[in-house]
Amino acid sequence: MPRFPSSRTLLLPPLLGAAAATGFQPLALWPVTLAALALLVHLVERAPGQWRAAAIGWLFGLGLFTVGNGWIATAFTYQAKMPAWLGWIAVVLLALYLAVFPALAAMLAWIAARRWKAALVPAFAASWILAEWLRSWAFTGFAWNPLGMVTLGGFARPGLAAAAPWLGTYALSGLVVLLAGYWLFAWRALAKGQRLAGAAYAIIPLAAFLLPIGGHGGLGHVPYTLVQPNIGQDEINDPRQFEAQFRRIAGLSLAADPARKRLVLWPESAVPDYLRPGYDRYWYEDTTYAADPDVARARIGRVIGPQGLLLTGAVDLELKRRQVVGAWNVITAIDGNGAIRGGYAKAHLVPYGEYLPMRGLLEPLGLSRLVAGSLDFLAGPGPRTLDFGPYGKAGFQICYEIIFSGQVVDRAHRPDYIFNPSNDGWFGSWGPPQHLAQARMRAIEEGLPVLRSTTTGISAVIDADGVVRQHVGRNLAGRLDGMVPPAHAPTLFARLGNVLPLGWAAILLLIGVVARRRRVR
Repeated sequence: MPRFPSSRTLLLPPLLGAAAATGFQPLALWPVTLAALALLVHLVERAPGQWRAAAIGWLFGLGLFTVGNGWIATAFTYQAKMPAWLGWIAVVLLALYLAVFPALAAMLAWIAARRWKAALVPAFAASWILAEWLRSWAFTGFAWNPLGMVTLGGFARPGLAAAAPWLGTYALSGLVVLLAGYWLFAWRALAKGQRLAGAAYAIIPLAAFLLPIGGHGGLGHVPYTLVQPNIGQDEINDPRQFEAQFRRIAGLSLAADPARKRLVLWPESAVPDYLRPGYDRYWYEDTTYAADPDVARARIGRVIGPQGLLLTGAVDLELKRRQVVGAWNVITAIDGNGAIRGGYAKAHLVPYGEYLPMRGLLEPLGLSRLVAGSLDFLAGPGPRTLDFGPYGKAGFQICYEIIFSGQVVDRAHRPDYIFNPSNDGWFGSWGPPQHLAQARMRAIEEGLPVLRSTTTGISAVIDADGVVRQHVGRNLAGRLDGMVPPAHAPTLFARLGNVLPLGWAAILLLIGVVARRRRVR
């Protein structure tokens, strides 16, 4: 008869997962993450069967994702239709699902070690890479905070994350598991009195994380003005504030030299007016929107000046037979004459934020989107590049789209930079620094600068090495002026995408099998 797990077996893995989450921003306690992972590997190795190993991994994931994604609960404080206390229930429910992926990694590692005779640590690293890659696309994907994010150094240096062009983020996660394994080896060596071996094992992860790896610098040729208006989530949808909001963002955007060409960057949710022409007057002659599209674009043109090109977040409506059937979360390019020069529609939409899954079932139960309004947003076709001539070739990723490793660039038409407008005002003090960190990782992987304009922070100019060259902190209004940093030549990851980390997973598994067989001999 199988034994019921002890309270220690049930409590330790989620506590370790919670501790591991402190390695993410804003705490960045990566030694705690390594120690927690080392103990996780130890527990999985001692598990009596594959399902017990999976349970340990699942409990670890429950703690990891509950703490790491706790910022999601803050979003519920801005939704009048649902109580704020529901936020933490949502966080835990999401963690119950996301924990399936660490469970899968733990089970596969246990099977590889026991049945395929592979060394556990490299097998666990390989399994973790595979599990994170699955998490990035299964059921539309939620790729927030892969373990590789703990490798990212401070604003002035990428740290161990500098290896991302040759590994990819998910393989960096596998590297974190490998380095945690060295601490497990150190603990076991010291327990046997092998001090020299224990010290050597302990030093390897420390040396890897503390290497002073910095960026290479370089000057670009496209001038920019990047604006953070500090429009809080409590006022952003208030029609009484729309004109004051526009004046605030306009005041931060005025050209010092109107004759100079420049790129002007505004955040997601920056413009309450519809900008696309062709709507019936009914859709903007109400109390919500201040101007028709022609008037709105004309005054934007006056703000940015005759030599400016604005990239701004906006909303377009989808009409059928003069009825609105949906909306698009878009970036619209507007020149100094008020003419639209192109646009991009968001492809990775946020469930419950931009659309309500299974609306016919959930809406009668009282559930709604976190974003005001009953219309669902529609998904765009995916990454694209627009060539704006002297303003450069721009790639686009709106808000949380930037977290999807390997899915942010049109590889057939490589851009000069990625524009990532966002509204992070929903997500308290932990969400924005985690979001910025993931934008930095995309810059390193792809070898492309990323320009982030957000409503309330953290806005930043990130160069192709992941160095934050300029930023505006949370809950501040400000503007950044400079030259768009240059792009690198396409990195190995930029050429191969997530085939690269999956290849590393296969290599790690092979190494594990060979190492175990040589040890047996």
